[in-house]
Amino acid sequence: MAKTKTIYQCSECGGSSPKWQGQCPHCNAWNTLSETVATAPAANTRYQSWTAQTQPVQVLSEVQATEVPRESSGIDELDRVLGGGIVRGAVVLLGGDPGIGKSTLLLQALATIGSSRKVLYVSGEESPQQIAMRASRLAVDAARVRLLSEIRLEAIIATLQQEKPDVAVIDSIQTLYSDQVTSAPGSVSQVRECAAQLTRIAKQSGITIILVGHVTKEGSIAGPRVLEHIVDTVLYFEGDSHSSHRMIRAIKNRFGAANELGVFAMTERGLRGVSNPSAIFLSSYRDDVAGSCVLVTQEGSRPLLVEIQALVDDAHGFQPKRLTVGLEQNRLAMLMAVLHRHASVACFDQDVFLNAVGGVKIMEPAADLAVILSMVSSQRNKPLPEKLVVFGEVGLSGEVRPVSRGQERLKEAAKLGFTRAIVPSANAPRQPIDGLEIIGVDRLSEAVDYCIRR
Repeated sequence: MAKTKTIYQCSECGGSSPKWQGQCPHCNAWNTLSETVATAPAANTRYQSWTAQTQPVQVLSEVQATEVPRESSGIDELDRVLGGGIVRGAVVLLGGDPGIGKSTLLLQALATIGSSRKVLYVSGEESPQQIAMRASRLAVDAARVRLLSEIRLEAIIATLQQEKPDVAVIDSIQTLYSDQVTSAPGSVSQVRECAAQLTRIAKQSGITIILVGHVTKEGSIAGPRVLEHIVDTVLYFEGDSHSSHRMIRAIKNRFGAANELGVFAMTERGLRGVSNPSAIFLSSYRDDVAGSCVLVTQEGSRPLLVEIQALVDDAHGFQPKRLTVGLEQNRLAMLMAVLHRHASVACFDQDVFLNAVGGVKIMEPAADLAVILSMVSSQRNKPLPEKLVVFGEVGLSGEVRPVSRGQERLKEAAKLGFTRAIVPSANAPRQPIDGLEIIGVDRLSEAVDYCIRR
């Protein structure tokens, strides 16, 4: 009997090595090589069907560019994140923490889509009885959803070719296995092979396939990084599982804008889209509290008003603490240095805690000015002016730089009843906005003087 051959594969890039190394020789990632069973050479025959259908070479100018048709999923917030709706033949990857609502949202979407198109739900984690109980709890029309409980890839592909659904959900990609690969389900080889085969089926048959992916403790989708490169759209569920609010962010989208955000509320009947998330994020906001500042951030095509809270207190240990929730922690150290150098406000010997209320994660530098003003307000124990919104990027030399879509941010603030706005001078509108006083600043010291030393 031949001895089983083993190799070591990288969980980040999928590259292989004949022996274990601390660093992957392909992507240079550390401690990512794990032992797997080598695939038999005969398994290469699965690629013969790919090479047999070679497409002719075309001149780019002769290719007709047509608008990609979209169909609604029946959930407005999901359509927003997808770039306007579902695209025929697209492959979507949806990741998120356990219990955050991935299966619930997709079951609701399939029940709505099933009224006009053929849908299929493939479950590798739950039994048909468990899915039926969820459908009953959500009060969805289960008669519109066709169900398959299977984890073997070849059986799933055969069902897709036989049923020919318009939309299929695979829950989840980490539970599938292929007979052509000898490693266990969830391994790098299995995830990469199953995703590639399902993508090929989607492109050839025009089936829209939605893959559910597990996430690691760092929050990224488990499996090789190539998994996110194969698919057309990558969506991430955000938010605290203990909160009633959920957010879906588009990290990659070949058919729409990236960083688009959809906001949902978890109810007894499942997830419901929130049409005005700014009102929810500001539902408990009080403008008479020190350390609180309202930021107008831009998430894709949507401006959002989010409360930034800061707590600056005397350090009670040898090392002052720096903690952020929903904001970039490395940027906090830079902003504290700029605040000290250009506004003469020192926080180096104090504990600093920052929080973006509502569970939203803010990635753009437009939050710099709001973060700084909230810290100054907390340190001086002095509330900021009433009905004030802030946005602007702060540079290392103390200048306040303009941000994109300033007009849309200001109009959203005015619509929600705010009367003052501190913005970069370059973002100040030429025409006044009714009910909104615009204070344009060029330097950080000007914003601090207006709020604290006025």
